Amino acid sequence: MVRDRHVSRPVSSARLRRLGLRGQGLASKRPLGTGLSGVQKALDQIGYVQIDTISVVARAHHHVLWNRVARYEEDMLNRLVKRRRAFEYWVHAAAYLPMRDFRFALPMMRAIADGEMWVRRTDGKLRERVLHRIRDEGPLFVRDFEDPRASRTGWWDWKPAKRALEELFMEGLLTSIERQGFQKRYELTERFLPPDVDTRQPSPEEYADHAIDLALRAHGFATARTMAYPCRDARLRKAVRERAAERAAEGNLEKRPGPGRDALFALPGTFDRALPAPPPRVRLLSPFDNSVIQRQRCADTFDFDYTIECYVPEAKRQYGYFVLPVVFGDQFVARLDAKAHRREGRFEIKALFMQETVEAEVSDGFAPALAAEVQDYARFTGCQELTIGKVTPKRWRDPIAKALATVQ
Repeated sequence: MVRDRHVSRPVSSARLRRLGLRGQGLASKRPLGTGLSGVQKALDQIGYVQIDTISVVARAHHHVLWNRVARYEEDMLNRLVKRRRAFEYWVHAAAYLPMRDFRFALPMMRAIADGEMWVRRTDGKLRERVLHRIRDEGPLFVRDFEDPRASRTGWWDWKPAKRALEELFMEGLLTSIERQGFQKRYELTERFLPPDVDTRQPSPEEYADHAIDLALRAHGFATARTMAYPCRDARLRKAVRERAAERAAEGNLEKRPGPGRDALFALPGTFDRALPAPPPRVRLLSPFDNSVIQRQRCADTFDFDYTIECYVPEAKRQYGYFVLPVVFGDQFVARLDAKAHRREGRFEIKALFMQETVEAEVSDGFAPALAAEVQDYARFTGCQELTIGKVTPKRWRDPIAKALATVQ
């Protein structure tokens, strides 16, 4: 057994921040490429993008890719799926994933089919009828199962059919080949998969190695908790933890103490590699961005304790309904509560809250950098006019308002 002689050496907070942002494709301006090929590269790099229905600003799956891919357009995810280079399934939420990772969704599909996860609510005959229609008629939307005669005959009720479609989707018998709005178009998975896709069930060790490698690629470093985060199966989470320890003992991974309670893992040499400071530019992140979705990791790495408050009653919200984390350089420095009024063409900054722990360190360059990024993001949401409301602390309001005025 090989023991890591560096296990006791801590890693500086600045280095961890830079590793994390670099892994996530956030250390420079849209570094993961351009257009459709950039979207493919982004999916390969960060592993998935979460699908989101909230449209207060840009929806999360578009926002995440806009931050990483130059000339991103909202139809590109659908185009990748139609080209069979990406697929839709479930990670910790509904998501788009690269097709090369299809086999690592199979354990969850099998667990659901075996009744170990999910609750089956529709009868077998209805499921067979749904499959039969798609097999005979080709890909169908949920709306294709609506039948105005249902109220009279009782034979075809679209609500149970919708449940059946989703169950068959989660079991892997059906897949979504496109979305129109938020309606999936379902097809038989066996007809949709490209001929070269690997459909072998991964062993627990193969699954664990994939989870470890993905976490290290997407985040630069990871705890065992981060590596196992997408996994819903307790047995596979255990396999990930055990495999990380094995690889560290073998010298395949380097292990260091972390800022939280968990040890950090990375590929050998990662923690000592020279990393330049990222440029002093601003990033407005989605609340569902891959860099912040693991809240404890975000707090440990960036000293940023973030909670999305759209699920919190309005009277109990501290910052706002859909507050965007704001990154400047390699630090999370603020929260921005915004709304895109698309019909008016107006992007409203309802409130900006500077992060107290770093506010004193933020340079005067923050205001123009924020204004430039807000302008770009507003245009992405279909807005041209910028307005600003409350800023905390107040001393930042005038410089930010002036900077916004210069970019309009």
